[in-house]
Amino acid sequence: MARNQRLVTDMDFQDAVERQAVVRVFKDDHIVDSNAVVLRFSEKTVVVQTRVSDLTYYDREACEFFEMKKR
Repeated sequence: MARNQRLVTDMDFQDAVERQAVVRVFKDDHIVDSNAVVLRFSEKTVVVQTRVSDLTYYDREACEFFEMKKR
């Protein structure tokens, strides 16, 4: 069973980048991306990759990011 950990701080995002953690992205209470890996982030934007050629840019304030951890 998986548990969700919300990514909020720069430290959370940096840890996810270093470990290549799988995340889910929510916007307006809907999943907009799943099984994505965080590549880069800034104070306004988060860049995730779901496939080799599929990069998506999300507004950090408009979206919620959850790391999917297995128990």
